[in-house]
Amino acid sequence: LLQIPKSSSFSFRCANYYGSLLQASTVCLGTGPSGDVYVPFRDLLPMVHPNDIVFDGWDISSLNLAEAMRRAEVLEWPLQEQLWPHMEKMKPRPSIYIPEFIAANQEERADNVLRGSMAQQVEQIRRDIRDFKESSGVDKVIVLWTANTERFCDIVPGLNDTADNLLRAIERGLEVSPSTLFAVASILEGCAYINGSPQNTFVPGAVELAAQRRVFIGGDDFKSGQTKLKSVLVDFLVGAGLKTKSIVSYNHLGNNDGKNLSAPQQFRSKEISKSNVVDDTVQANPVLYGPQDKPDHCVVIKYVPYVGDSKRALDEYTSEIMMGGTNTIVIHNTCEDSLLASPIILDLAILTELCQRISFCTEADPEFQGFHSVLSILAFLCKAPLVPEGSPVVNALFRQRSCIENILRACLGLPPQNHMLLEHKMQRPSPKRSCPGGATCPLVPKKSPVAAPAQLNG
Repeated sequence: LLQIPKSSSFSFRCANYYGSLLQASTVCLGTGPSGDVYVPFRDLLPMVHPNDIVFDGWDISSLNLAEAMRRAEVLEWPLQEQLWPHMEKMKPRPSIYIPEFIAANQEERADNVLRGSMAQQVEQIRRDIRDFKESSGVDKVIVLWTANTERFCDIVPGLNDTADNLLRAIERGLEVSPSTLFAVASILEGCAYINGSPQNTFVPGAVELAAQRRVFIGGDDFKSGQTKLKSVLVDFLVGAGLKTKSIVSYNHLGNNDGKNLSAPQQFRSKEISKSNVVDDTVQANPVLYGPQDKPDHCVVIKYVPYVGDSKRALDEYTSEIMMGGTNTIVIHNTCEDSLLASPIILDLAILTELCQRISFCTEADPEFQGFHSVLSILAFLCKAPLVPEGSPVVNALFRQRSCIENILRACLGLPPQNHMLLEHKMQRPSPKRSCPGGATCPLVPKKSPVAAPAQLNG
C-alpha cells in the first residue's frame, strides 16, 4: 500500500487499512497487572502483510486499472493523479463472458473476453494462474470473485450435482456460470477460491471437487455495510427480548454493481443473500418465535447513477414490546461501497492463507488435521456464509468474530475468550500468583478440555 497523502478541506491523511478486521482491530490476550492487555489481531499469529500481496486478475473490460479508477470515481481526483503511474501498468487478463448470467446492460463493457469452448476457457484460466505464479514468484495464489452478481443456477441432477458431472458439463458446454468456471479452474490448480458475490457459485459439484482436491472454498457475498449492521441490530433486538416483526431495507446506489442489480434475476440473487442474515438469530429464540414465525423482511435496491459508489441504505426495524406496544428504529446509512469492501477482500485472502498453515487435533481424534474444505471461519466477512453440509449457519456478527478470535487463541495455547470477569464479582478477593519480576497476576484460567493446542506450519 503506497503511503500517499490525501488532502481535503478538513485534514491531511495517509493511506491506512481502516475497515480491516485483521489490520485495524485488536483482541484481548488476557488480564495483566495493569488491566486488560490488547494486541492487534494481525499479531496473534504470523500472517501475510497486505503490503506483500501481489495482485493480478481478469475483467471483461479492457481498461487498465488507472482508467478503471477514473471511470469508477471512487477516489478523489488529486489522489487518482498520484496513483495513476502505478495503476496504468496493471491491465486485466481477458475473462469469461456468458451474457445470460449478468444484466444485458453490461454488454458495452465486454471488450476483453476469452474465446473458444467452455473447456478451453477454463484451461486458459488455469494457464493464467500458472503464468502469474511463475512470473510473480509468489508462494501461493488465492482467487477471489469480485465481479458482477450473476443469476442463480438451477441444481440439476446429472449436470452439476457431483464433481464428475460438473466437469462433464464443462466439457460439453452446458449451463455453468462464469464464477463456477473460475472456481473449477482454481480448484484444479490447487488454489483457494472465495466467492464475493451472492449467486450460488458453489453448486454441489464444485463443493465435492474442492473436498476431493482438499482445496479451500469460501463465501458468499462480501459483508460490508447494511447487512453487517443488520446482523448486529437484530441480534441486539432479539437478544433483548424484543420481538422484531418487520425489517424493511432500502438501498440506492449508482456504481456498476447497482447497474447490474437493476436486472431482476441478478437482484434476486442479492435479495436472497441479504434476507437470510437474520434466520439463525430468530430461530435461536423459541420464546418469541414459533416454528413458522419469522419477521416480514423486505429488501429493495434501486439504481441511481448520480450517487455513484456512495450507497444510501435506509432501514426500518419494528418490534413488539410489552403490553401491546411497538418500538421502531429507523437508520440512514451512507456507505462508500468499494472502500468498505476492499479491506474485506484483503482479510479474506490473508485469513484463508493462514488457515492453510493451521492443523489441529482433539481428544476424540488425536491425529492432526486441517480445516474442512468449506472454510466457514470466513463467515464474519460474508453475507451468506458457506458452511459444510449439516453445519449450523451463524449470522450473528459477534459470534462470528469470536469464532475467529478463539481459533487463533487456541493456536497459541490460550483458552477461549469469555466475558464473565468472575474474579471481579466474588465476595472474597481473587487469589493472586507470583509473576516473573515480582509482579502479581491473576490466576490463569484453565485450558479448555475439548481440543489440544493447534500447530502452525510455515
